[in-house]
Amino acid sequence: MNIKKVLLGLTLTGAAVALLAGCAPSGNNSSGSSSNEQVSLLSAGSTALQPLVEQAAAEFNTQNPNITISVSGGGSGQGLSGVVQKSIQIGNSDLFAEEKNINDANLVGNKVAVVGFAPVANKDAGVKNLTKQQLIDIFTGKVTNWKEVGGADLAIQVVNRAEGSGTRFNFEKYGLDGATVIKGAGEQDSSGTAQKIVEQTPGAISYLAFSFLEKSNLQAISIDGVEPTDANVQTNDWKIWSYEHMYTNKAADATKNKAADEFIQFILSDQIQQGLVKKLGYLPISDMKVERDATGAVKNI
Repeated sequence: MNIKKVLLGLTLTGAAVALLAGCAPSGNNSSGSSSNEQVSLLSAGSTALQPLVEQAAAEFNTQNPNITISVSGGGSGQGLSGVVQKSIQIGNSDLFAEEKNINDANLVGNKVAVVGFAPVANKDAGVKNLTKQQLIDIFTGKVTNWKEVGGADLAIQVVNRAEGSGTRFNFEKYGLDGATVIKGAGEQDSSGTAQKIVEQTPGAISYLAFSFLEKSNLQAISIDGVEPTDANVQTNDWKIWSYEHMYTNKAADATKNKAADEFIQFILSDQIQQGLVKKLGYLPISDMKVERDATGAVKNI
């Protein structure tokens, strides 16, 4: 064997390795959980989705301490507009962007859960079931006393959500057949505030995501004998429901987008879908027996 040729080959191989290493991207340019680079994300929008995002963010941060996620509400409209304007990285919405006439090609939508909504009343009202028409008449101001629908002799006080609320949009679309809630109804910016007001006000009625029902002292109201339950949402027998979306903007900062995508994939993992999602009163996407598009059309899966 020619020892000089062997040594020359080893020298050339070492040089090639060194050259390739020099061309590889440095660890400082990577992002997400695979890097030590600190990344801060802002997530805002739907207050119906907020409890899930807050708790999932806390769990995600324990596994990815370099990524911090600040979560706030403000309503689905604010979440969508914020992500379009790139002032936030994740826009939480109970609506398809198209339902708010937002058709930005850079938006990326992710369905992360399903949520049902139910009319809820102060227990002093004495009503557990309404017909669809009675519900519409209450929220449009045609019925003003609970005794008119079989309840107590008590004035009805409607508590509404603010314009831009995805909860309000879905309730009016699927619960009131497109009717608009009476003018002058107190408008609240968050589901939590609406919940507290109805609990403290005899005769009050509003509407909440299922995720707020278990921790409330309110009467969830059935419609035409159909109860607001997960099982009825899964089959569309209970029609007041929507997808919970998390939107990102692919034209925004690449490092933050990568971290946001990692967080969204974390929420879509079996660990969270079968754990935290169910625990907090949402439905995993995989549990649905029907699907709905942005027009409201429903078909079996």
